[in-house]
Parts: sequence; C-alpha cells; structure tokens
Amino acid sequence: MSAITPIIMPKWGLSMKEGTVTSWLVDVGTDITVGMPILEVETDKIANAMEAPDAGLLRRRVAAEGDLLPVKALLGVMADASVTEAAIDAFIAAWVTPAAEEDSEQMASPYQFVTVEGITVRYTQRGAQSGTPVLFIHGFGGDLDNWLFNIDALAEKYPVVALDLPGHGQSEVALPGPRLQDLARFVGQFLQALNLSAVHVVGHSLGGALGARLALDDPGRVQSLTLISSAGFGPEIDSGYIQGFIQARSRRDLKPVLERLFANQDLVSRAMVDNVLKYKRLDGVDALLAQLGEALFPQGVQQDQPGLALAGTSHPLLLLWGQEDQVIPVAHASYAPPRARVKLFEHTGHMAQMEQAAEVNRLILEHLAR
Repeated sequence: MSAITPIIMPKWGLSMKEGTVTSWLVDVGTDITVGMPILEVETDKIANAMEAPDAGLLRRRVAAEGDLLPVKALLGVMADASVTEAAIDAFIAAWVTPAAEEDSEQMASPYQFVTVEGITVRYTQRGAQSGTPVLFIHGFGGDLDNWLFNIDALAEKYPVVALDLPGHGQSEVALPGPRLQDLARFVGQFLQALNLSAVHVVGHSLGGALGARLALDDPGRVQSLTLISSAGFGPEIDSGYIQGFIQARSRRDLKPVLERLFANQDLVSRAMVDNVLKYKRLDGVDALLAQLGEALFPQGVQQDQPGLALAGTSHPLLLLWGQEDQVIPVAHASYAPPRARVKLFEHTGHMAQMEQAAEVNRLILEHLAR
C-alpha cells in the first residue's frame, strides 16, 4: 500500500503550543515539493508561511482557514493517486493529536536563567549531546525568539545555546556596559558560566558584530562565524529604525518600525507587535535602549566595525544578507574577507533567518560541516 504522509501543525519556537491557519497556498491536487510554501500560520509570535517538510500529492486539506489548532494537529494529507479516498478517510479518522501534557518538551520550561557579572539572563540549551555547540546571538531590541525557526533545525545535529542579551527579552534590565566590547566580554563570561570552551557563533545584526568582536578578543573560543545582516562591516545604519524602535510607545508607532525589518511585511503580526510592546513597557527598557543606541550608533553611525578586522583572522566565515535590507546596507557584504562565503537573498529584508529560514538553516549546517 502506498504511504500516506501527514501535514501537521509545526512547532515554531520553544514556547509555541498552537497556531491559526490563516490561508492555504496550494490546492488539492498540487504536487508539493520539499520547501514549498503550502499554508500560512499565525502564532503568538509571528505569522509566516509553512514550508513543506516532505514531498507528495496533496489529497486533502483537513484544516480550514481560521482554525486554531495545537502543535502536531493534522492539517492536510499527501498520498499517491493510487491511495483510495476511503483509506485517506480512515487515516484522518485515526489521527490523534498528542495532548500538551503528554509532550515532554512542553512539560518542563525550555528556558533557564544564569547570573553573569551580577546580571541575570535567560537562555535555552538543547539539542545533540556531543559536538561543538552553536551559540545564537540576537540583535538590538531582539531576543532569543528571533531564532524560533532555526534553533530546532540545528539542534537535530548540534548542541544549541541561545540567550537574551542583557536588557533584552526576559533578561534583567541592566547592562554590563553600553559598548560593544562590554557586551562581547559578557557573552564570553556567559559561555564560561556554562562551561563552554568553544562555540560556533551565529549572530544577527548587532549579534553579528558581537560574534566578530568575540572572535577577535578570544579567538580560541570561536570555531566559526555565521553572520546574518551583520553590524560591524561599515559605518552606515538606518538611524531612523534605531530611534523609531527606541521611541515607539504605541502599536501605531511600533508597527511601521517593525515592518522595516522584513521584505514581506505580512510577517509583522498583531501578536508580534504586542509582544515587543510588552517588552518595551518594562521599567527601564527605553532608557537602557537609548543608552545602548547612543554608545553603539552615535549620530546614526556604527561606532565599531569589528567585521572588517576579521580579515586578519582565520575563522571560517559565512555571511548571509537580504538584498532588501533597510536597516544595514547589503553593500556591506562586499567588505567581507576574501575567504568568506557570501549568500545574498532576493526578496528578503533584515531578518533572513525568518524570511528564508529553510535555506538559512541549510547553509549554516553546510558551513558547520565544512
């Protein structure tokens, strides 16, 4: 008998429990290929297109647009044309969605906290039990949920660590110092607290500059670098975005600022805006971001450019950039050392790890395998 392949609600991020099917992008009878966008899902973090993890002929759309369904719920069915409708009916009728309390990953919190230099920060540590860990470092105003499409994909093969930088996400609203060197030192101390002597760094935006700075200051700790729309390769940066993010007080102010991060502005869901606003309304956050912005980007210029100094190192370097990045010019990718592998994504903004998640994950895994 030919196989029946289920399409199930994905788990995006460590805390996702359910998602809403907002629209189907393919019709019954479509030959689906791996990586093809097949439906759009909105979670409490983001709205995004779900890419097919398997190939096959779409025989049935089980979930309707507007359905709010738990992770692993059956959304659709793929099967060869030889499979009867009765067999598909039986498969759908027999499908049981695992209850949340039966999912061991959801029974325990995926997050931990550690105090470094007197500052308590949130982090997650998961994945394979052996190998050099992959450290994810987010950008200005972000948090570890910026990697919600990437952490699990890499955790299948490598140990993975991601943190909320000081003053970000659910970490304490405090800074070890506002300069890039201060934050890089803190990240090094964080790794020491976790007894991690070496890591592969994956950094986005400010996190890319931090990864470069860490590689320069403590080269033995960094095995490789993957930098996405990285700061630190030139002086230009969109000061309007930085100041707009710092000054936004309402959903109306914040939404157009967040839309500058994406080529596909539909990814900026109401839930995303609300989550960022919740963070920005914490006591002391706006003042901290203003202090950080002034130190890192005075007069709208990048103060530090450690990416340019990587030419004097031997770290394997992968540079990924969206060609429609409005925050840090894609032209900065041309300043990378000759040894760097560079990939530019069409129709992609500042958040390639979200807009091109499958390809970004593939390229990172290929880079680490080298």
